[in-house]
Amino acid sequence: MFENTFKNIDDLLYKDAGADSELDYIGQTSWVMFLKYLDDLEQDKADEAELKGLEYKYILLPEYRWPQWAMPKGPDGKLDHHKAMTGPDLIQFVDQKLFPYLASFKQTAADNPQSIEYKIGEIFSEINNKIQSGYILRDILEYADELPFRSSKDKHELSDLYESKIKNMGNAGRNGGQYYTPRPLIRAMINVLDPQIGEKVYDVLRVPVASSVRRMSTCMSAWIRPLITSSHYKRRPFMVRRKRT
Repeated sequence: MFENTFKNIDDLLYKDAGADSELDYIGQTSWVMFLKYLDDLEQDKADEAELKGLEYKYILLPEYRWPQWAMPKGPDGKLDHHKAMTGPDLIQFVDQKLFPYLASFKQTAADNPQSIEYKIGEIFSEINNKIQSGYILRDILEYADELPFRSSKDKHELSDLYESKIKNMGNAGRNGGQYYTPRPLIRAMINVLDPQIGEKVYDVLRVPVASSVRRMSTCMSAWIRPLITSSHYKRRPFMVRRKRT
């Protein structure tokens, strides 16, 4: 499901004048998927709170939530074309309202850099919407809305697809490939380093790199990492700092 959807989105981005490389494809796909995942996550938290008789406080204001701007639906559960933005109106909303609002979290949540709010602000202050056609963006949103993010199987499939796309960028000679580590090498590193609970891991994704790749990496790592923490997925250790005795 994910692979076909990503291929369809790539085909749409290929037709858009604003995205002209694999690096652009993964960056533009990532911010759309991030917001879809964020909405699913908030819906789950809202449902849990309701079952406990509590009221959940959403991170985003109503007009910036996925069901409001991206996929407003009617009583039949289908897209309400009378309410859904498309064409120039959609691009104008994304560029002039949505992105500035999301980027503002970096300042409003500056006192808590570990919060979801701050991370949202950090992501959207470093990337731009490059999709120029609001009609193409409308189609991309509809594809993204069909994807499930809630089961462990879905999350694992998505994490594998993400790594595959990074690998393809590297094979094509683009610098994004530096973020892909082949699975045999990962297993060898795990066996050699034998990381233990309590040891510190040095994350090379935080090393400064070329700005275009850094924007892509920041966005992708921010929305993919929460998805790959299922019980059957072992996170990759890059370097373990051991205490000297």
